[in-house]
Order: sequence, then structure tokens, then C-alpha cells
Amino acid sequence: MAPRLSVVVPIYNVERYLRECLESIAAQTFDDFECVMVDDGSTDDGPRIAREFAAEDRRFRLVRQDNQGLGAARNTGWRHLTPGTDYLTFVDSDDVVPAHAYRLMISTLDETGSAFATGNAMRLRTTGLSPSHGHRRPFRETRLRTHISELPALVTDRTAWNKVYRRSFFDAAGILYPEGILYEDAPVSVPHHFLADHVDVISEPIYHWRVREDGDLSITQKKTDPRGVVDRVRSMELVREWLLARPEPKFTEYLRAYDHNCLVEEIPMFFWSVPDGDRAYRAAYQRNVSRLVEAIGPERVAELNGRLRLKYRLTLTDSMGGFVAVQRAHRFARRARKAVRR
Repeated sequence: MAPRLSVVVPIYNVERYLRECLESIAAQTFDDFECVMVDDGSTDDGPRIAREFAAEDRRFRLVRQDNQGLGAARNTGWRHLTPGTDYLTFVDSDDVVPAHAYRLMISTLDETGSAFATGNAMRLRTTGLSPSHGHRRPFRETRLRTHISELPALVTDRTAWNKVYRRSFFDAAGILYPEGILYEDAPVSVPHHFLADHVDVISEPIYHWRVREDGDLSITQKKTDPRGVVDRVRSMELVREWLLARPEPKFTEYLRAYDHNCLVEEIPMFFWSVPDGDRAYRAAYQRNVSRLVEAIGPERVAELNGRLRLKYRLTLTDSMGGFVAVQRAHRFARRARKAVRR
């Protein structure tokens, strides 16, 4: 008989963290699962660790491929699942899953019949755990059988690994991870939120998301790497393309809501990095953000507050010197306000 849950773990040069990750999966109080580990062409000792788990625990098995990136590795894992499993989840191989996580999420889904459950996350550092700022708004409270149209903050729930999907929903949706880019989570997670009839939002932390320290930064932690801004803009464009392709009238409103979030929340995350970036980073920011903002439309920018309108105008006119001056002034003012509050 097929296990109830399939867990996909892409592996690439994470020997420092992999054993802790796999041990956390093996220790789940919900034990009716398979774990498909995908060696994405690792050059370190990680595959040996994975082989040890596969040899010692029949629930673990290893698939190997040439290096193709995280999105491709997740897709490979999905293609190697045992037919007939009820649920599907993804885990990044440097993170940790609390022992109760899958029992909580699967028992919730068994009760509600929702398309997927999505849960809160904590940041994992050598000093301990702290709340994940990016997950704070959507997960303030548990809400079962809800939808992104009822809880708009779910548009920020972009990560792949804090979800357990009903396998039939994931397979029928036909949305796989884009390959060859960073920030590949959102073009899957955000469309799934719009596509689902209902989702379960769980406020209890069900995932420990590692912050790499001591110089061992992940690529998405390198805030002034030009590839980061290029790929993140492309990620937003892929979500927009999916929404634009949907013929149902309600997706027109969903697109409007998503565009607003891009303008007021997601794109402004780049603003703080621009003053610290070199010429290549600033050029990548200006070129790619301008393309996205022009696609969204000037009429949407006109609806924003004065500070955002100014920053977008400076971006669109390639006035990066002025943009840097404005952003540095904003940074100084924000630090001053924090100091006053303290």
C-alpha cells in the first residue's frame, strides 16, 4: 500500500545541515510517509549521508541527477513519488521540521477536506528560534477552510516548504516549479492559493527555516547580488502571466490584488538594498523593476502614497542617484524613529 504522505527533499551541497534535516523528518510523530531525496549533483558528502538514511530506513530513498537547481530537483522528486499517496510536502535540506508538524497538518486536512494546509514558520539560528517576519501577517491566527480572497495577507505566503498539499489537488493543478531561477516558490505557491477552493491556515509553527551564518550564506541571503533582483522580478512576472492566462472573471480581480501587493510590499523590499548595491546591482534593479512596473501600469502607481510614487518615478526615469539619496534619507528617518521609540 502507498504511504499517506510523500516528502520531497532536494539536496545540493548541504552536508553541514543535511543530517539534522533528515533526522527531523524521520522523527515525525506521523510516520506513514515516504521521503524522496533528490541529489541535485552535489559535490560534497551530502549524498553519502542520504544513502545512509536510505539504507537504514525503508521510508527514505535517493534519486540522483546532474545539477539543475532547486526547482528542477523538486520537480524530479514529484515525478518519482509512489502513485496513490494522499498528501505531498517539500522540505529544503538545510531546514528542520518539528516532530508534530505533519500529524497536525494531515489531521487538519482529514477533517476539513481543504486543498492544502499552510503553517507558520520560525527562523533557525545557532542562538535559537525566532518568529519569521515574513510569515507574521498571514499566520496571526488559525483559520480553517479559508481562501486568499477572504484573507488577502496570504499573498505573502510564498514559500514552498510550509505546506502539505492534497496530492490530487497538486497533480490536477499542473503547476510545477520554474527551473533555472531563484525564488521559484512563488510561481507555484501563489497560484495554488488563488486556485484552491479552501485552504487551512495554521498559526502554530510547523517549520524551522534556517538562517545560514558564519559566511555560509544561501544565495537568497545575498541581498545585493544582481541575480537576486533579476530572478525575483521574473518570479513575480510568472505569477502575473499565470493570472493573465486564466479566463475566469474573478482572476481579473485576483490580478489587481496581486499587482497591488507587488507595488506596496514585494518590490519595495529591493529599495533597501539599492543604496548598498554596486553599479551592476543598481542597473539590474532599474531595468527589471521598470519592466515590471510598466507592465502593471502607471494608473496603479498613481494610486500609491507619495513616497512610493516618488521612488517609482525615479526608478522609471533611471534617476538612480536621486533614488539612492531618497532611500538613504528614508533609512535615516526610520532609524531615528526607532531610536525615539526605544
